[in-house]
Amino acid sequence: MTFDTTFGQGHHLHLIDGSAFIFRAYHALPPLTRKSDGLPIGAVAGFCNMLFRYVEDAKSGDAPTHVAVIFDHSSKTFRNEIYPAYKAQRPDLPEDLKPQFPLTREATRAFNIACIETEGFEADDIIAALACRARDAGGRVTIISSDKDLMQLVGDGVEMLDPMKNKRIGRDEVFEKFGVGPERVVDVQALAGDSVDNVPGAPGIGIKTAALLIQEYGDLDTLLERASEIKQPKRRQVLLEHADQIRISRRLVQLDRDTPLDVTLESLEIREPDDSLMDFLNAMEFRTLTKRVAEKRGVEPPLPAPTPAATVEAEEIAPLPFDHAAYEVVTEPAQLAEWIAVIHEVGHVAFDTETTGLDEMRAELVGISLCVTAGRACYIPLAHVTGTDDLFGGAQRVEGQMLISEALALLKPVMEDPAVLKIAHNAKYDCKMLARIGIAVAPIDDTMLMSYALHAGLHNHGMDALSEQYLRHTPIAIKGLIGSGKSQITFDRVAIADAAPYAAEDADVTLRLWELFRPQLHRARVTTVYETLERPLVPVLADMEMAGVRVDRETLSRMSGAFAQKMAMLEEEIHALAGRPFNVGSPKQLGEILFDEMGLQGGTKGKNGAYGTGADILEDLAAEGHDLPARVLDWRQVSKLKSTYTDALQDHVHPDTGRVHTSYSIAGANTGRLASTDPNLQNIPVRSEEGRRIREAFVAGPGKVLVSLDYSQIELRILAHIADLPALKEAFRQGHDIHAMTAAEMFNVPLEGMDPMIRRQAKAINFGVIYGISGFGLARNLRIPRADAQGFIDRYFERFPGIRTYMDETIAFAKANGHVLTLFGRRINTPEINARGPGAGFARRAAINAPIQGTAADIIRRAMIRMPAAIADLPARMLLQVHDELLFEVEEDAADTLIARARAVMENASDPAVKLSVPLIVDAGRGPNWAAAH
Repeated sequence: MTFDTTFGQGHHLHLIDGSAFIFRAYHALPPLTRKSDGLPIGAVAGFCNMLFRYVEDAKSGDAPTHVAVIFDHSSKTFRNEIYPAYKAQRPDLPEDLKPQFPLTREATRAFNIACIETEGFEADDIIAALACRARDAGGRVTIISSDKDLMQLVGDGVEMLDPMKNKRIGRDEVFEKFGVGPERVVDVQALAGDSVDNVPGAPGIGIKTAALLIQEYGDLDTLLERASEIKQPKRRQVLLEHADQIRISRRLVQLDRDTPLDVTLESLEIREPDDSLMDFLNAMEFRTLTKRVAEKRGVEPPLPAPTPAATVEAEEIAPLPFDHAAYEVVTEPAQLAEWIAVIHEVGHVAFDTETTGLDEMRAELVGISLCVTAGRACYIPLAHVTGTDDLFGGAQRVEGQMLISEALALLKPVMEDPAVLKIAHNAKYDCKMLARIGIAVAPIDDTMLMSYALHAGLHNHGMDALSEQYLRHTPIAIKGLIGSGKSQITFDRVAIADAAPYAAEDADVTLRLWELFRPQLHRARVTTVYETLERPLVPVLADMEMAGVRVDRETLSRMSGAFAQKMAMLEEEIHALAGRPFNVGSPKQLGEILFDEMGLQGGTKGKNGAYGTGADILEDLAAEGHDLPARVLDWRQVSKLKSTYTDALQDHVHPDTGRVHTSYSIAGANTGRLASTDPNLQNIPVRSEEGRRIREAFVAGPGKVLVSLDYSQIELRILAHIADLPALKEAFRQGHDIHAMTAAEMFNVPLEGMDPMIRRQAKAINFGVIYGISGFGLARNLRIPRADAQGFIDRYFERFPGIRTYMDETIAFAKANGHVLTLFGRRINTPEINARGPGAGFARRAAINAPIQGTAADIIRRAMIRMPAAIADLPARMLLQVHDELLFEVEEDAADTLIARARAVMENASDPAVKLSVPLIVDAGRGPNWAAAH
């Protein structure tokens, strides 16, 4: 590209990020169609409104002399050749958005603005090339975008303008964002990576750490060359082991300033629109905008074509900016009453709670934010304080807040009103916070779960990430308010003036996500999944988590002592096998013992010069018959049980309830399985005797027992149905123990009096084979020779040939559709299914696993949702869900009734439309503790 020789000082080029305009327009408006033919036009309407405002604003102030709108040509660029997984996790474009892309190009040309795109390159690359060449010719450049990737171009005559915030972005703003100047932004991004674009970066290194490293070493190349000098071991190891990945990441984030372009300066000059703009707007049936443009041009608007009926001109609703100045701080009951009146009028409200921490059972409520329409939100401060809690003075309540009692008295009726829909992101947290102070929030919608129903497997569902991806807006960062590390404060210490924009924005973002996702649920055909499997689970889990499970501290303490003794005994045995004492917990010393002194095969040194001694390596050595690595694995297991459970669980006992209150993540696993955190009660090992004993510490209250109900071999039953395996289905109908049958055949042992450990090995074969495990993997799991493991797999497929057919058909479906489905319609996306290289095998196994595991997860979810009504009149509570098991606490006299009712619910949890060809069977047990009940 060559610029006109007259281009230089005095010329000002505006480069508009057209792709960002399109997505902002699409997500800010409800679905709109052209009345005459049903063509989707919502994004086009918003885009035209934004361009019209831009053209009008550009006529005043620091007006540009040249302008262009830049678009992405396609999703595949040269970066996909460098790294095939680049942007691979991004969801497909909504079907109603695809036909609008060419129309936005037509709109740009109708406004008489240059429209530029180049095959194989992203819009950012084109912007970079144009900006650099215009600057080199002596002109000024303003990039109209908030895209952080473009910040590497800022400086020396190039600035950015965030059109939503009307905020200029120069060198200072770039430094505030990245901690480095524009010339080092690429280095920081290469280290930090980008989850939205799937840029890998360096694991565990974020923007802040990356900036500190670049500041210390000057640039990325120097940092990588001197990585071995870094004192922090984990950081040093990450940089050494992932240097090539970091360099690839730099190539992905570095904009191509030499992108080939075929435009001249003359083609970018500002020009007034001509009659083609009126023709385009009229053809799109944008009545109001056509009229406004005609008024500005001083002409009569063309006569509109007749439409079937008068309609509200929703296309004139332009994307609203996030205007923090427009948010209101509510400090008086009269103000709050006005908001509540509007809520009743609108019929819905997005809300969020601000608290002193993330533990809903211990945190205190600080404030509540509300939003009724996009851009209109408020914050109600309730418990902000100032001062310190040390010997020199206590915390003082800040003036200008509502009394909690006054605010809750006004909010309780509307938050419990069945005619008002309450909308939250991760609603379970907010519902638990309000439940603790006597407000039972209902009904609810949860934008996190809407995203999960739509996009499971594509990205995470945190509000900030969704805001950036779907609203193209970066919310205020909480760390900027409360800090981090030792200097971190709680939210009640944040000044109200700073807290209000943050809190109100959260409610605003939540409402906009709800308006976006609500129609998409129907378009993606996952409304039923959301309405029957996701949303109803929120109050059920909230009740379970608040109930908690009683834990006996003395039992845990005794177990910790016993585990310490066993670790000492294992250490003695390990030292004897090694021929000398050493630190068993030191991977470096262990590697030297195994591979240098004992001469075992398979030792590989990493970049730090130490041998790898991970579990996979030790399991391979153990499978070959070596005792020392087998004993080290045993020592590590006992050490983990002690540190992770018997020691740590004592710290999780709530001081007021005497119980452990875990938290369940509904939108964690892609398949729909729940994940238990803080503490994780789902991963307590049950394969070893020591692991099973930990459950003895979970006890029932006085006069009560714990009751466990567990689906019997549910995933194998689902496999038998989905893969249509006659032999397996008949075995289940006859009530045979499938794992025992497998053990009898594989290990040539009688069914009567079978060793439980042998049955567990058969169970590993059953589940491992159906999920695509290799002979290598099975050998490692069972610590047997690889040839024997492969023989088991071959015999298994001979016995059940339908399993191979199921695997092949599932992978083919995933490759063709980009997702798989459970029997209940849950969509589990498989973005990596067509990948090549080391991750390909995992992606295929995950796709095979997903319909089975996902259907099992759906079934137990359905059972949990129906359970409260079934046991409402019993002195019983549902306490825990652990994969296929539900744990209850019940008065001893009512245990039989509970078991009968709960079993009926669980065994009939399948949808009538999904008629399983094998019965669901639930095993039940009871006892004074979890171990006795299971």
